[in-house]
Amino acid sequence: MSNIEQIHRRTIRVLALGQVLGGFGLGSVLSIGSLLARDLSGTEAWAGAAATFSTLGAALWAIPLSRLAYAKGRRPALAIGAAFAISGAMLVILAATIRFFPLLLLGIFLLGAGSATGLQARFAATDIPVVGKTGRSIGLVVWATTVGAVTGPNLFGPGEALGHILGMPTLTGPFLFTVAAQICSTAVFWFGLKPDPLKFAQQIQADAGTPKHKISIQTALSTLKQNPLARYAVMSIALSHMVMVSVMSMTPVHMQDLGYDIVVVGFTISLHIAGMYALSPVMGILADKVGKIPMIVIGQLTYLAALATAGFGQDNRWLVTIGLTLLGLGWSASTVAGSALLSSSLPADEKTNVQGVSDSLMNLSGATGGAIAGSILAAVAFAGLNLFALLPVITIALLSVTLGRKSNAAQVAAAK
Repeated sequence: MSNIEQIHRRTIRVLALGQVLGGFGLGSVLSIGSLLARDLSGTEAWAGAAATFSTLGAALWAIPLSRLAYAKGRRPALAIGAAFAISGAMLVILAATIRFFPLLLLGIFLLGAGSATGLQARFAATDIPVVGKTGRSIGLVVWATTVGAVTGPNLFGPGEALGHILGMPTLTGPFLFTVAAQICSTAVFWFGLKPDPLKFAQQIQADAGTPKHKISIQTALSTLKQNPLARYAVMSIALSHMVMVSVMSMTPVHMQDLGYDIVVVGFTISLHIAGMYALSPVMGILADKVGKIPMIVIGQLTYLAALATAGFGQDNRWLVTIGLTLLGLGWSASTVAGSALLSSSLPADEKTNVQGVSDSLMNLSGATGGAIAGSILAAVAFAGLNLFALLPVITIALLSVTLGRKSNAAQVAAAK
């Protein structure tokens, strides 16, 4: 095994451990956050604000963190992103204590940095060049989030019990686990990523005589304009995330309206998150072997089944749960394959630059979905929300057909 492969494997292990810990805060932000938003604002229409500000935060943090990574390396970028998430969780607890809704939104916005960190970690898995393992590497790091992300919502009950013992407001106890997990995640990234994977990759490029370019949004957009595969990957990732956030963020509100308690809601969200992450290594391997574009299409077909099941079965707890699980699987296939396609279709000197823009657009799309989801739920119920969520799915399907007709066959074959 070469030295590069050894460093690559060690990097994957460290990133995976950091993702395990960071995942503990994932369920709390969107599910409990939506319940807190409704409680503090006094209206269901604002319930989607949790998803909106979390994904908006992730969108706005994505580009600064990617630029920090490009300039200083992945270690400081990932560690600082996790540190911001810690302050966000503490502000959420304070906001609930003093019952101040704007402060809740600020805390959730800062928690978005944790999401941006997790997204950047999946691309960090591909910093060190190992041919033919792009999808597999991304899939393994995404999969590592499963442990914390699935366990997190099931800690709602224990978190509430701990919060009650400490005299904390209702629904804030689980954020204590978020704080503890993010502290551990910060330490893992800071002390574990040695050598820094991005700095190591940049040194390989420098030794090969590749100049280090200045990064900017303009150059990223120029790269996307000239690269149809990368452009398609970015749009697929963004729109797939919009579908997932809009439906998932409103599910806790819908289930609570049906009379289910927080434990049942937590179980449903756990299965959804398991769908998002548990099979991501399989999705990555299939993306490398079957093809990245076919896997994106499979993801959209899974979305179709998910939205039909949850929408038509809106009054049945188990059908909603099955629909949410399928929703997670659709996100997994689309995001892992789309991320692998983006990494494999970009020149080395533009990867970090375009990846930051992609993560930003992904989360802006999610913020848009979360922003309108509450109003759609209030107007046309859960079934109507699932129907509206079909629009991005149809858009990706049309983009896939267009790419299949217009792309150069050699370009598509090279991305497989």
